[in-house]
Amino acid sequence: MPLTDTMVRNLKPREKSFKVSDGGRLFLHITKTGSKLWRLAYDFDGKAKSLSLGKYPAVTLAQARERRAETKALLASGIDPSAQKKADKIERAAKTEDTFSNIADELLAKLEKEGKAEGTMRQKRRFISLANADLADRPITEVTAAEILTALKRVEAKGNYETARRLRTTIGQVFRYAIATARAENDPTFALRDALIAPKVTHMAAATSREDYARVVKAIWNYHSGSITTRAALKLMALLYTRPGEMRQAYWSEFDLDAATWTVPASRMKMRREHVKPLPALAVDILRRLKSEQGGGDRVFPSTFSRDRPMSENTMNQALRRMGFEKDEMTSHGFRASASSLLNESGLWNPDAIEAELAHIGSNQIRAAYHRATYWEERVKMADWWAGEIGKMALHQGHLR
Repeated sequence: MPLTDTMVRNLKPREKSFKVSDGGRLFLHITKTGSKLWRLAYDFDGKAKSLSLGKYPAVTLAQARERRAETKALLASGIDPSAQKKADKIERAAKTEDTFSNIADELLAKLEKEGKAEGTMRQKRRFISLANADLADRPITEVTAAEILTALKRVEAKGNYETARRLRTTIGQVFRYAIATARAENDPTFALRDALIAPKVTHMAAATSREDYARVVKAIWNYHSGSITTRAALKLMALLYTRPGEMRQAYWSEFDLDAATWTVPASRMKMRREHVKPLPALAVDILRRLKSEQGGGDRVFPSTFSRDRPMSENTMNQALRRMGFEKDEMTSHGFRASASSLLNESGLWNPDAIEAELAHIGSNQIRAAYHRATYWEERVKMADWWAGEIGKMALHQGHLR
């Protein structure tokens, strides 16, 4: 006999759970705690199955019967109602949970757990923020190439060609993460590879002839306007030619001045591999003097505003400008190109030893790691020779300390 609203309302729990039928294989399951749950029994592909239709009174008797009719229609079309229910749930999640911004946030959290450098994370957050202005609440599966192109063109219209290119790369990274986590099937940015204006490639300015580099070295050793920290940083950049971020964010704990080594942790290296550099005597001397002048603190090159923060990324470049070097003549990153050019031109050192000292890693990373170990003795000799060359360049001004 079909149920009535009064019958359903008056059903009481028993010592054991039980069920009452409404006909058409729809029944109400009453638990020992008094919950009333709508269920529909059905057969699909020769197997007996059941489908939850909701809880009474949130789902009324009339609504349960409507859902029974919808389910019967799916069965008549050869569709498994349980599979359809799961598909509908996934679709709802895609529209409410799997939005571009939510997946982008997950990607950022993943990159942080992987130990990506703070500078890298800062850039990623910036580009995600730019993308969110247009895509934040859009379901990831519904974002089109045309939508992304609109966002990219807005950036490009301001003349920021490189920013637009990197924004496309970051958006693509979000989509590839969504694909890897089964929440998207394609990356719309792939179709946009040739849609943007290619930025003009500019290289970091560097003095790559011995004469020009000697002018830079002389100016640094004769520079007295900046703080002792800035002066030491510039001298060490000339001697050690690391990436500026690796230098200015250094901690004293990374240096073994007795063993004359500097171990740059993987977290600060571009290639995410620990890098050990030999220190020539002149570099050790500069570091010892700097440490005694500072009188404490963990950072080798602290900010003038806070000893807990590193020197600003612009400090060394600003000092070079005050020395009279324009930004198209020399930059803090240019020390690497200068050293690479002059070391290779000398013909004294194996190119692989130079690459190992620069912490360059090619496609064969095993070979690169082998070379860093194999060429250690040569790198020590090369560091001493390079320090001697720096000394010759600086001696013309009579300053080495």
